[in-house]
Amino acid sequence: MYTLKTEASFDAAHFLADYSGKCKNIHGHRWRVCIEVEGEELCQDRQSRGMLVDFGSLKKDVKTLSDSFDHAFIIEEGTLKPKTMEALLEEEFKIIEIPFRPTAENFAKYFYDETKKLGYQVASATIYETPTNCASYRER
Repeated sequence: MYTLKTEASFDAAHFLADYSGKCKNIHGHRWRVCIEVEGEELCQDRQSRGMLVDFGSLKKDVKTLSDSFDHAFIIEEGTLKPKTMEALLEEEFKIIEIPFRPTAENFAKYFYDETKKLGYQVASATIYETPTNCASYRER
């Protein structure tokens, strides 16, 4: 089994609604996204011969996914009052509403699924919230 891994990162703020610790407050992270792809066969076509996938393509695709969150305020849908959302949008802040709580665990699954949708055979997705804390997702 061959595996390749690439990384990208983005800076973004979030908070955890209904949480009783420090993370209930708006705070930011330098999120690091690590995607590992796998496969048993290497490409045989002239361009990609001897490669599992083209690193350039994989890197570009993971960076594009990561960049979509860069310098944004990531909010779980329905967790802010309409007036608050209206005020933030009026200030032209980059707000991204997602249908899940913005935890490292949920982002690991999100990036796994999104990379898989692009056609890659994803082995795992690991998301670092800090340099020493991360969560990973892989299918059985």
